[in-house]
Amino acid sequence: VEIYSLHVDCKVTSRFAHTVITSKIVNRANESREATFEVELPKTAFITNFSMSIDGKVYPGIIKEKASAQKEYDTAVSHGQSAGLVKYVAVLSRKLEQFHVSVSIAAASKVTFELTYEELLKRQLGKFELLIKVRPKQLVKHFQIDVHIFEPQGIRFLETDSTFMTNELTEALTQVQNETKAHILFKPTVDQQKINPALDETLLNGDFVVRYDVKRDATAGDIQIVNGYFVHYFAPREMPALPKNVIFVIDRSGSMAGRKIEQTRDALLKVLQDLRPEDRFSFITFNSKVAQWKSSLLQATAENAASAARFVQTLSASGGTDINRALLTAVSVLDKSERLPERSVSMIILLTDGQPTAGESNVEVIQENIQKAVNGRYALFCLGFGFDVSYRFLEKMALSNGGIARRIYENADAALQLQGFYQEVATPILMRIEMQYPENAVEGLTKNNFELFFEGSEIIVSGKISNDLHLLPVEIKAQSHASDLTLKEEANVKEKEQVFQNQSYIFGNFIERLWAYLTIQQLLEKSISAQEEDQKTLEAQALELSLRFSFVTPLTSMVVTKPAGQQQTELANKPTEAG
Repeated sequence: VEIYSLHVDCKVTSRFAHTVITSKIVNRANESREATFEVELPKTAFITNFSMSIDGKVYPGIIKEKASAQKEYDTAVSHGQSAGLVKYVAVLSRKLEQFHVSVSIAAASKVTFELTYEELLKRQLGKFELLIKVRPKQLVKHFQIDVHIFEPQGIRFLETDSTFMTNELTEALTQVQNETKAHILFKPTVDQQKINPALDETLLNGDFVVRYDVKRDATAGDIQIVNGYFVHYFAPREMPALPKNVIFVIDRSGSMAGRKIEQTRDALLKVLQDLRPEDRFSFITFNSKVAQWKSSLLQATAENAASAARFVQTLSASGGTDINRALLTAVSVLDKSERLPERSVSMIILLTDGQPTAGESNVEVIQENIQKAVNGRYALFCLGFGFDVSYRFLEKMALSNGGIARRIYENADAALQLQGFYQEVATPILMRIEMQYPENAVEGLTKNNFELFFEGSEIIVSGKISNDLHLLPVEIKAQSHASDLTLKEEANVKEKEQVFQNQSYIFGNFIERLWAYLTIQQLLEKSISAQEEDQKTLEAQALELSLRFSFVTPLTSMVVTKPAGQQQTELANKPTEAG
């Protein structure tokens, strides 16, 4: 079975990426064989379409609500048709998940697989990253990756990076760009794909990454409008950082022993060097007992940082895990802190690798205790180290307290992952941001109030505007290091719509799809920390949008039919980080 053509075609329009992967396979054997299509796609993406065509006949994938897809699948099985499951293989790595379909094809037959997925690229540490996983497992006669980017704000910088590049392969890579557009083409010949001339083995195995950022002039951000939907991007630059009051709550239970505690020490030593003099900080470590490094927050002077570094170097691991008491202690240290600058950001960063085993071990009680104690005043970030943590518990606790959760993978680079996370939250520059739009002219508005804005990230708000609107006024209110800000902007609807009209390769309703994608992501996130009744309402709304815009989300599945006489139906489900 030979893959004779593999084409990845990706169009990014104003951060919204639409990727189509087409794989053409021929069976050169003289009997029927299994052809497999395997793609790793970004976890943040939603599959929107899949089809197989075998000898000219097309077998589409149909997106349905999860339960009814399962029912259809079960019926096929009970009628004696053999049915196979396409599962996304559970979350494979930190950024990717796998989609896998196989079908049996007759001798000399051809099959074309086509998969489409979409995602909104998220700005992190000052750049957008588009990740394409390349792993054909064989030499491919026609291999091609095309990335087209159109950013009306202008492209500030653009770089392509790959884990498998060689000098020969760089000759197969071209990059053309002007003010607002870029085209990256990677088209290696069969010879260029070989590990060496004598071996029919492929070099193409790894990540193909495009990173870029856009130009930003307007102080109140950038508004784009297509077909009655708008998106507003806001990422202010060059503003002074707000001082932070940060408490690191570090798990030193037995399961952290060895490499994990070493990597934690390495990361914390690095973080101590990155604290700014106006920041205040402290450490709490815990196993079955909770220990405070100091009873109050200390200014991040060189002296205090050095003393903290000596303390971090003594961290060792043994015993149980009392998450409840450790977090309550952190809250009370912040509560008791005096003379904290009025305009400062207080945060707790928890790192743990396990379930609560000591003290209060009921996760629901812990969540309740912490939420009551924090009471919306501090942001809680939860880092789960490895796969023995209850990620769902950490995620719910973080989202209920104005923070986020992140999984840290037990790899050689765990210390870098920890540092990377810290860098994302290291520089808060605005707080209590309100993005205001005229109520009578905008509906279906995505989240438009944000507690914190960190340098290097981006706020995105989207919604639908009423038909007769000529000017869309916007007002942003926020608190900065020194003062209260009010930024105003007016977007001329007709002018804004003009921007995309003559761009041939753009799919026309992309802002509407971007709006749906963002709304679904936010509804799902909100449902994690919601009460049960609200959860059902939020999930019902997310499901309705998933079906209307045909996205495979955690609430929908894709049913893939197959030629008669074969495993009849397959089902694709989207995994979540919490499993």
